[in-house]
Amino acid sequence: MLTNNKNKASKEGVDERLFYPATQKNRECIGEELAKLLPKSGSVLEIASGSGEHGVIFQKLFPSINWQASDPDSCCRESISAWIEHEGLQNRMAQPIDLNVRKRPWQLSLKLQSSIKAIVCINMLHISFWDCTKALFEEAQNHLRKGHLLIIYGPFKKDGRHTSHSNRVFDCSLRKQNPYWGGSRFKRSNRIKPQKWICKT
Repeated sequence: MLTNNKNKASKEGVDERLFYPATQKNRECIGEELAKLLPKSGSVLEIASGSGEHGVIFQKLFPSINWQASDPDSCCRESISAWIEHEGLQNRMAQPIDLNVRKRPWQLSLKLQSSIKAIVCINMLHISFWDCTKALFEEAQNHLRKGHLLIIYGPFKKDGRHTSHSNRVFDCSLRKQNPYWGGSRFKRSNRIKPQKWICKT
């Protein structure tokens, strides 16, 4: 089973926030790339938001956008809500929605459907089955209009090679846990053709 240090904060009362160490390492570089790609307004749907740390960071970084977090795991949704409250974003950021990419068609509110201008997926594809990747691309094509982006971040291979030594080590560790996981999706993903998508490693 994948270990991702889902450590909860301990304060007075119950704190449902989860902490993912990777967020602290990649939030700045992801934020820099998103600044180049995201629209100036509208909604951004984040798939598999996990702890919610990225979500609150990017809602604060891009205040003119409505950042909609989602996750199929109830514990993660509780964490996202706790992070929203902790950061004082209750009046700016919507509560997370229960969204499993494989349960299709995606059940999104009419308000969200009409306002989505980008879909962001961070560190999901390499720890999920291929049908999750396929569902993500196909549903993104259903919900994104011309000129809108599906933005993916993760440790992918390019031209059959890892883009860094750390990605190669990480890929090996993932495959030991589950042979269906890993960063070899880039070539296969090119067979699926949404209107436009951006891949970052």
